[in-house]
Parts: sequence; C-alpha cells; structure tokens
Amino acid sequence: MNDMGSSGTEQWVVWNGSLGVLDMVTIGRVEVDAGGRQAWLDAPYGIVGPFSLDELEQTGRIAFGACFVMSRRRWQEDQVELRLAAQKARRALMAMFDGEDDSAHRETLGLPLDGRLDAAEINAAFRRRAKTAHPDAGGSDADYRRIAEARDALLEMLATV
Repeated sequence: MNDMGSSGTEQWVVWNGSLGVLDMVTIGRVEVDAGGRQAWLDAPYGIVGPFSLDELEQTGRIAFGACFVMSRRRWQEDQVELRLAAQKARRALMAMFDGEDDSAHRETLGLPLDGRLDAAEINAAFRRRAKTAHPDAGGSDADYRRIAEARDALLEMLATV
C-alpha cells in the first residue's frame, strides 16, 4: 500500500561520508504495515531503503548502511560532526592501506617507509635499483627478481586502493 503523505514532496538530505556524497532527495516508495511506514528514497537513490519513515520524521535523521537521511535542519545541526567523522574514517582507511605490510618492499626499492606512493615513484625506484641488480650490470638473478617482486607487489597494492 502506498501512502506518500507530505514526505513525497519534502526534500531530505542524503549524506554518505565515505563516498563524499551530499545530495537533496525525496522519498520515493512508501509502504504501510502494522509496524509503521517503511520508505525508500526516490531515484537515483532508490536502493536506499527500506527505513522507518516514522523514525525519520520523528528524529530528523536515520542511518541506512553508510548513508544518513535527514532533514535540512538536522543536517545544519550535525554536518560538522558528520564531516569530521567521515574524514576520520577515510584517514583510518588510508592508514590501513598505507599500513599494509609493505615495508619490506619499500626497503627493497629504497622508498620511504611511510606515506602514499604513486606508480611513477615505484617504477623510478625500480629502475634505479635495476641498474645494479640486473645480472648484465653485475647483479644476480635473485637480486633482480627481488626488486621486480617488490615493484609488482607495491603496484598491486596501489591498484587496490
């Protein structure tokens, strides 16, 4: 059963801090059952739902997965806190990738042990080491394989971020 009520035209804020999405939305589908009104957002956020429309209207904010749906007034009140929490979560995620045990690979290529790396930096470090590690330059197969494996592992980690 659909019962749009006033929420069908009212604009709500949708916030997903992990993706940095802030948008205005309307309520799409609403179903009424014994437990109250269950709602979904309208397109293009139609996958957000079902959530309690009654709770949203009563509290001004509900969480759905990584998203928050809230009134404009509630967004004005909570946005600083929500943005800071999202920033902290993104930094923790990046630290997790930066903290992945890549220190041996970094050492092998003579790269800094912390901080973000990019592909150009990894490849340049590999080329510098390859000049002496390659068997044709007086190195050994094992040395060259070791720096190639370090390069490949770091590039693979970079691709998954």
